[in-house]
Amino acid sequence: MKIRWIAVNAILAALYIVVTFFLQPISFYAVQFRISEMLNHLVVFNKRYFIGIVTGVFIGNLFFSPLLPYDLIFGTGQSALALLTTIVCSRFIKNTRALLLINTGVFTLTMFFIAWELNLVGHYPFLYTWMTAAAGECAVMLTGAPIISMINKRVHFEKLI
Repeated sequence: MKIRWIAVNAILAALYIVVTFFLQPISFYAVQFRISEMLNHLVVFNKRYFIGIVTGVFIGNLFFSPLLPYDLIFGTGQSALALLTTIVCSRFIKNTRALLLINTGVFTLTMFFIAWELNLVGHYPFLYTWMTAAAGECAVMLTGAPIISMINKRVHFEKLI
């Protein structure tokens, strides 16, 4: 079972990295639509995807982010914090749709870390940057929720690892 967990998380990290690579022009800065963020919804189905997602975010930022080393700290930290918040919520809330919405909300709200990063590095206006980054994140996560749910009906993410 441990080998399967490692393999699935490695594939998940690789998928995150590849999608981020191909969509680099829309994946960074104040207005971003990082399509790979849809994969964040996998923790709603199984918390064991946490490592694969965070690893994908870290490596994706390491290789493609123009904001090194800041994106390794802020971007990876934001993802880890948001994923952990959703995992904690899943202990109390069992409704998948509600958790998908909570996950979307948590990721959207925690984009203030990205706005803070951009403010520190590029002197972007904090509030404006938070709103634009959060809008992009919300759009991606709201679009991703039904997509990941439909894929789950065939793949059964909760049982995969």
